[in-house]
Amino acid sequence: MLPVKLDRPLACLDIEATGISPKADRIIDIAIVRILPDKSRATHEFRVNPQMAIPPEATAIHGIGDSDVADSPPFSAVARGVFSLLNNADLAGYNLLRFDVPMLVEEFARCGIDFDPDARRTIDVQRIFHRRVPRDLSAALSYYCGELHLDAHGALADVEATIRVLEGQFARYGDLPTDMDELHEYCNPRDPSWVDRTGRLRWTNNQVTLNFGRAKGTPLRELVEKDSGFVKWILRSDFPRDTKKIVEDALKGIWPHPPAATPAQDQE
Repeated sequence: MLPVKLDRPLACLDIEATGISPKADRIIDIAIVRILPDKSRATHEFRVNPQMAIPPEATAIHGIGDSDVADSPPFSAVARGVFSLLNNADLAGYNLLRFDVPMLVEEFARCGIDFDPDARRTIDVQRIFHRRVPRDLSAALSYYCGELHLDAHGALADVEATIRVLEGQFARYGDLPTDMDELHEYCNPRDPSWVDRTGRLRWTNNQVTLNFGRAKGTPLRELVEKDSGFVKWILRSDFPRDTKKIVEDALKGIWPHPPAATPAQDQE
């Protein structure tokens, strides 16, 4: 039994896709297990036609080929149903924040649905695992549960394995928080100098500056004024949606409010 104290549903999910790029690739399989505060569970699985060829290297990982999705609906046909299962729920998954959530954000956006990850708490089982014993999901299942993950990279098998690993982590680590707010903070430590969720943009002396590439350390305001081509390249590239929204707003003269001074800022 999962010992987390739930005050609303927890949607445990896993996605299989045509690749790993949220912008270029598409979802082909999504499994969601909703755990309610009374710990009852409901399982949902959606097979999706990505409306593009599935690369052989992707099929080699999850075993889903073009013929397997030929008669499946596109994501747009199931988007509202998927959203209803995730709406007003917290999220859990394995490598959730780097893969599943960005894929969902992009897929929902293409359907005109605003899916805001920051509006919910998230548990990333991989982050707990990597903070304790860095490995992959199959190794996690073996380490915490003494089981072999024989159906790895099937969406439903992976999400069920994720739940078993999470239960095993609570059984092993007595100091793991069971309060959702505390567990969210444990899984998602965020540098206070970051402007966006992934730290591509950061605060330096109360200015938004780039934290990557050749323009690292350059104020975004300076780039908007002197190098609009580079700014537009950011908008065309495969950056997270929240990063691009900040850049889009900057081009319109809309800027986020700086936070209170952080130690990182004080040193610069």
